[in-house]
Amino acid sequence: MTNREKMMAVFRDALGSALPGNLIRDTLRYEAGVLTIEGKSYSLGDYRGVHLYGSGKASVETARAVKAVLGDRLTDGLVVSNYGAAVDGVTVFESSHPVLTEKSIRAAEILMQKISALSADDFFIYVMSGGSSALIEKPAPPITLAEMQELVKGLLANGVPIEDLNVVRKHLSLVKGGRLGRLSKARGIVLVVSDVIGDDLEAIGSAPMFFDRSSFADTHAILKKYGLWDRAPENVCSIVRKGLDGEMEETPKGPSPLIDHFLIGSNLKILEKAKERAETLGIPARIMSSRLRGEAGEVAKAIMAIGEEIATTGQPFAPPVLLLFGGETTVTLKGEGMGGRNQEMALAALREFRGNPRFLFLSAGTDGIDGHSDAAGALVDHASWEKA
Repeated sequence: MTNREKMMAVFRDALGSALPGNLIRDTLRYEAGVLTIEGKSYSLGDYRGVHLYGSGKASVETARAVKAVLGDRLTDGLVVSNYGAAVDGVTVFESSHPVLTEKSIRAAEILMQKISALSADDFFIYVMSGGSSALIEKPAPPITLAEMQELVKGLLANGVPIEDLNVVRKHLSLVKGGRLGRLSKARGIVLVVSDVIGDDLEAIGSAPMFFDRSSFADTHAILKKYGLWDRAPENVCSIVRKGLDGEMEETPKGPSPLIDHFLIGSNLKILEKAKERAETLGIPARIMSSRLRGEAGEVAKAIMAIGEEIATTGQPFAPPVLLLFGGETTVTLKGEGMGGRNQEMALAALREFRGNPRFLFLSAGTDGIDGHSDAAGALVDHASWEKA
């Protein structure tokens, strides 16, 4: 087995551990009318209907796994994803990602209608994963779709971290920052697959069902910090000014007593699985961080600096060793390329080790998507340098 094959085996096994079906089977139980998750139980016999809703790039497979657990006890369901699929008893609405479109607005409107129609006699399960911020959106009037698209494009192009991006999104939306969850009168649970650093429930998917401690003042500060306040659409500035003046309602500042959140998947859990698989292949492995952030190219250089230290001095670990990192880097756009942060990191690393056969660098996204390309990322080694 070559080193390239070993790295791909590590990545595939780690990725497999994060598959929604595996996550649900590991956390959710339904026996004798009682739903149990992480030691907490819900008697579904107390409710008239049990409904399944959700949004995110993993919502289809998660919904399919939940349906397999609940069977006929599930009354109905609707999930929003970036692709169409058939799920028994659940409607799948195909929306847009990563760019907001009319589909994003329609998806949000449907979920708003469904959730607001629930009564105290109902119980719901909401499955949420990465991509929700783009898949469902209802801009606060009078902000238009085009204006929201323009703003988000500007934020992304300036390399704004996802945490800051989501603060802005939450204060310009009718569904983010806990606003969607507040429409419900029903008891429910939210099953979350995290795609953000630190697994902050306020940041994942812009927290449609949770709550939000950020403010309009934070939104204003972020837009100013990245030089976007003076260039933002007037309707956006108007909403923020109203929020600052107390004329626009803030996002909910505390959890709903009706809704419980459970983190069922995270970056750190994937890294732990990768370490386990690497060691079965005889490769010593170390989890370095699950909280990488910063410009993709610069982060790759920092990682390679650690690798060079190991290769030359044996510090802080003796070679051979596999260093495992997770997180979410950003790319400041300077052209019209198709690739994303992972391919950017791989190319930056390749430039650093310049064909040294002692290094191999793999960077890939667990959602299988890197930028606008059809690749999850890239793997580079000395052979890649020779080909280049």
